[in-house]
Amino acid sequence: MHFRQGRHHQNTGQNIIKVAETAEEAEKTIGKTVSWTSPAGKVIKGKISALHGKNGNVRAIFAEKGLPGQALGQKIKIE
Repeated sequence: MHFRQGRHHQNTGQNIIKVAETAEEAEKTIGKTVSWTSPAGKVIKGKISALHGKNGNVRAIFAEKGLPGQALGQKIKIE
């Protein structure tokens, strides 16, 4: 969905991802690995760390570099 951000800064290492319709369904994905494949074939992996709100959103942390802007709006794999 989008990067986690504050008033003045944007954190590209943390993303907010919509995974379910309710918080109870989204809670089952905490601790799982997520991966995004770039158009060049490089795979960037992260981990779902916590819920974000009550609408089925979760926070994913990509420890290496974070995700590029072109990843926003694309599908990712949850394993």
